[in-house]
Amino acid sequence: MCGIAGIVKRPSVAVEKPLLQRMIGMVNHRGPDAVGFHLSGSVGLAHARLSIIDVGGGHQPMHNEDKTVWITFNGEIFNYVELREDLIKKGHRFQTQSDTEVIVHLYEEKGEECVHDLNGQWAFAIWDSRRERLFLSRDRLGVRPLFYAQTPEGFVFGSEIKSLLVVPSVPRAIDRQALDELFTFWVTLPPRTIFEGVSELPPGHSIILEHGDLQVKPYWTLDYNPSKGLMQEEEAREGLLELLLDAVRIRLRADVPVGAYLSGGLDSTVIAALVKKLGTTHLKTFSIAFEDKEFDESSFQNEASQFLGTDHQGVICSSQDIGRAFPEVIWHTEKPVLRTAPAPLFLLSKLVREQGYKVVLTGEGSDEILGGYDIFKEAKIRRFWAKYPDSKFRPVLLRRLYPYMKNIQSQSDAYLRAFFHVRKEDVESPFFSHLPRWDMTSKLKVFYSKATADSLKSCDAMQTIEGLLPSRYGQWDHFSQSQYLEAAHLLPGYILSSQGDRMAMAHSIEGRFPFLDYRVVEFASRLSPQLKMKVLNEKYLLKAAIGDMIPRSIRNRHKQPYRAPDSQSFLAGGKAGKLFEYVEELLAPRAIQEGGMFDAGAVGKLLEKARQGQIVSMKDNMALVGVLSTQVVIDRFITNFPRSV
Repeated sequence: MCGIAGIVKRPSVAVEKPLLQRMIGMVNHRGPDAVGFHLSGSVGLAHARLSIIDVGGGHQPMHNEDKTVWITFNGEIFNYVELREDLIKKGHRFQTQSDTEVIVHLYEEKGEECVHDLNGQWAFAIWDSRRERLFLSRDRLGVRPLFYAQTPEGFVFGSEIKSLLVVPSVPRAIDRQALDELFTFWVTLPPRTIFEGVSELPPGHSIILEHGDLQVKPYWTLDYNPSKGLMQEEEAREGLLELLLDAVRIRLRADVPVGAYLSGGLDSTVIAALVKKLGTTHLKTFSIAFEDKEFDESSFQNEASQFLGTDHQGVICSSQDIGRAFPEVIWHTEKPVLRTAPAPLFLLSKLVREQGYKVVLTGEGSDEILGGYDIFKEAKIRRFWAKYPDSKFRPVLLRRLYPYMKNIQSQSDAYLRAFFHVRKEDVESPFFSHLPRWDMTSKLKVFYSKATADSLKSCDAMQTIEGLLPSRYGQWDHFSQSQYLEAAHLLPGYILSSQGDRMAMAHSIEGRFPFLDYRVVEFASRLSPQLKMKVLNEKYLLKAAIGDMIPRSIRNRHKQPYRAPDSQSFLAGGKAGKLFEYVEELLAPRAIQEGGMFDAGAVGKLLEKARQGQIVSMKDNMALVGVLSTQVVIDRFITNFPRSV
């Protein structure tokens, strides 16, 4: 599937097909294999389909035998084979081999509880005409997006926000509180989105709309309880490998070739190795190489490919490539971003599509669930430093942790203590691990206009996210708390959306993520923190489980975060003195004033630094990308949004 859209009108108001066509037309840019519609009275469902399983199946939204249950579906159910066999034993009859029809019959069997049986990534809507009930669901980890709005005409939903913005009564305006969340956490906090009046269904949640009553319900949540597992290392190592093998196995199910991304890091190399271990003789792998050696990992990519015997191809990405692609990238992210990192992935998915592939396996999710990020190391070092404030070794470790943050290297220990929040009151915060990141990001708010700052005086982003914490959060160990903040917010809100689904689907590529198989996630949540990070050795258990299946150099290399050139990407011709024309236009004083979000004077000074190639700090880089991407959102989705397609 490529995308979905739908509408439930108020009673006695019929759905107009042209409106539904315009809605699904906004996701049709992905180049699906077919577009299908179902209209029945006040209900309309539509999808743009990317055929991967049962490519010969019907293109219309599917239904049960008596046409009382209809579904529009975006995603894949990987355990559909086993579910189908069980449903047949229970008397259900199938017309196709598709995973979509499995959901229909499973809903007939179990109603809204059917989601507990699904292993996959999905956003779907089921219309149950017998009960006059609309049932929507989003997968547990938030791989697939799902948005909705309640309007005077009725309830509308879609897998992309742009499909809702064609509805006349849906406002086209920036939600300043959402912008403030993004300029704090890098993400907006569902149900809030960057657009007023448009809500996002959180991961692991469903919606029931019945006779005008709307209920949003959680059906799954991240939970951490290492004491429940108490696994010894050997048992944990064997259990993890067995689960990962099966997660990969079921994600290879497709009627089209399946490739894999190979970044040169541990996670993608592990996935490719598991594909080969399962007996795949020919595996096509894809990667990004950078002209700028500071960001390039091509030597590790080539080593992994040669070791595993894959048919490998990469795209070489320059700073100029990123700058040229950036407006189109934001059209697909549908929200501002603070780094240019999604742009190379946009170019990579283009290469994959040109090679005739529709599906790739990737390594996303491993860092969040198995303890791979530097932020987890950083929190351990900071917590120890706070306990032993006279330590001279801890500030040295913090400097070594971020060699690419040049301004950190020359700062005093006193500066580092303040920057990294190494104080008693900070240690007691439920957000201790993330305070430095969020504090640095919040400094971008100096670019707010007076109107934006005034509108946010009564808003507190930290209070908002604290209100979303699970009731058991305070009972978890510190490491698990850090993992939760990454997995519950940054993973679905940025990694899987801005860098994952959106950049892949921009060229009709489906990403599949074995590490995010819910069985693997739940298994990892029962592991002790020491098995995830042994002292400062990240993803210790994964490395132990995979053994010599991957090159030793990749297994033992220091974690290198995925990064891409930022401010330098917008220099026209790659030289100081001139920026890309669209950058000059969107950051000009008049455009900033008309957008209303930022202060034209402050942005003007930043623009001049960018023009001269003098932006070197992380703060200024994030500010330029954040302000520019917000201006692109305003330009593409508000000022010049197409009223028809």
